[in-house]
Amino acid sequence: MFFIILGLLVITVSFFVAHGDSQAARFSGAIRIIGIVLALLGASLSMFKVVDAGHVGVKTLYGRVDDDVLYSGLNFINPLVEVTMFDVKTQNYTMSGNHDEGNKSGDDAIRILTSDGLEVTIDLSVLFSVRPNDAPNILKEIGDDYVDKIVRPVARTAIRDNAVSYEAVALYSTKRQEFQDKIFNAINKSFATRGLKLEQLLIRNVTLPESVRKTIESKINAEQDAQKMQFVLQKERQEAERKRVEAQGIADYQRILSTGLSDKQLEYQSILAQKEIALSPNTKVIIMGNGKNPVILGGN
Repeated sequence: MFFIILGLLVITVSFFVAHGDSQAARFSGAIRIIGIVLALLGASLSMFKVVDAGHVGVKTLYGRVDDDVLYSGLNFINPLVEVTMFDVKTQNYTMSGNHDEGNKSGDDAIRILTSDGLEVTIDLSVLFSVRPNDAPNILKEIGDDYVDKIVRPVARTAIRDNAVSYEAVALYSTKRQEFQDKIFNAINKSFATRGLKLEQLLIRNVTLPESVRKTIESKINAEQDAQKMQFVLQKERQEAERKRVEAQGIADYQRILSTGLSDKQLEYQSILAQKEIALSPNTKVIIMGNGKNPVILGGN
């Protein structure tokens, strides 16, 4: 487009120069040729448009937006057409209280009021993309600054509208996933009517008021102490049960020894022991006395 405008200017200048003498006329002819070459060069260059990967181009001619988009690659277009590029890859818009994490500098976290009247601070990341075929409508109805006009305000409003149904502690713990799902549905519905696609929503941090946070921490510590005491008591009960079973076994064994062995059983056990000694390779001396049990003297 630059060369076309420059060529037209050069051609216009050549007409003013042509009103002089013959030498000036010849000079104006040369200028006119240069202008024509520049215009033709600009037209030829403007007829080809390269669209990068992950982008689409939206054509505009004298303020009128064309509904057909240009896809990635080399495209042949009207040289008078202006092309606005739209990024159709996944984009991440983060609102965070940390100064170096969000899309805007400084503290950009979302502050909300819960159903119990407490102020909770939330860090949020919105992953979205532009639907390629809807890029012309976005340019016509919103413009190319759709992030500031749609993504940011819709996300912040959805969080605030849904937070009023939850207590602060519930958002921090048991209802966090449910809250995130509701926000996702609200934002996704709004994005869909504006040519955007919500891919994922991440509640990154939920910061409670200091007083509530300390109360929760005290409760968690108390529950942990109670669980630890239950474990100790359970272990002591198991140890007491083990000692009781052991004592009962010893008592049963002593009772069997005192009441359950007869003379015949003792004599049989003695015979077995004598047989084992007799079969031993060591030398031994057996003294048979008048008693029932012999005296055995062994040696190497």
